[in-house]
Amino acid sequence: MITDQKPVMVKVAAKQVHSPTFASLYIDFSIDFKPGQFIMVWIPGVDEKPYTISHHTPDRFAVTIEAKGRFSKKAVALEQGDTIGIRGPFGNGFTITPKTQIGIVAGGCGMAPLAPLVDRLEAEKNSEILFIHGARSRQFILYPDRFSTLRQICTDDGSQGHKGFVTDILEQEIRTRKEAGMPGLDLVYTCGPEIMMHRVFHICEENQIPCQVSLERYMRCGFGVCGACVCGKQVVCKDGPVFGSQTLRTMEDFNTTALLKSGQPVALDQYASWRCQ
Repeated sequence: MITDQKPVMVKVAAKQVHSPTFASLYIDFSIDFKPGQFIMVWIPGVDEKPYTISHHTPDRFAVTIEAKGRFSKKAVALEQGDTIGIRGPFGNGFTITPKTQIGIVAGGCGMAPLAPLVDRLEAEKNSEILFIHGARSRQFILYPDRFSTLRQICTDDGSQGHKGFVTDILEQEIRTRKEAGMPGLDLVYTCGPEIMMHRVFHICEENQIPCQVSLERYMRCGFGVCGACVCGKQVVCKDGPVFGSQTLRTMEDFNTTALLKSGQPVALDQYASWRCQ
């Protein structure tokens, strides 16, 4: 673990391009990590941004980046041998409990923080996993050959799987299990657009299923000092980024409000537009 707050300089060991806008950067470096945690990535002369770890082994990890704004476009353009700085890991990850019926609901690049969790659950072989993954279109489905667990795919344009929302499949699966007298879901993990996660959370609440979501907010420090990532009374980088049902019930800003870089609170759709600049 990187224990101080000075970036450790590392080199990009490998790069994998997933689609026209997604790429993973692999770093040969040992880091103590729990699925759902994040690191701060610094590109000298550009900026520093938070990214979840999307792949992890004892001596290598990766971050998966979507090219949206100035920093992320610079990041996905990095090549093997380029130098970046890293700090972390930070935050609280997913709580992994010995449950037998697990739901994984990923939307778009929300697959990145969930991927190491799926890897861990598959390795432990203690759970049956309902795995739902949605994206804009087929070419944006991340890690199509990575997991042994069968994924139920849905796309906005219908180019693969169900044409529609991940929540359509989640609701249908919960209903089917009840009607067939099958075991229900013990826990649902989700990450993706906040409007999607908010709907997943409410579906879980309606069916008395515990839920854990991974939130995104603007983060500057990574360890709870600057206050830029406040969501209600929670500091996302320190208290999260993963939050469970009990906390989500009290978070009025969940799916409603976020802070801009200036600290100004704005509606979540305005925040999403700003983050893509």
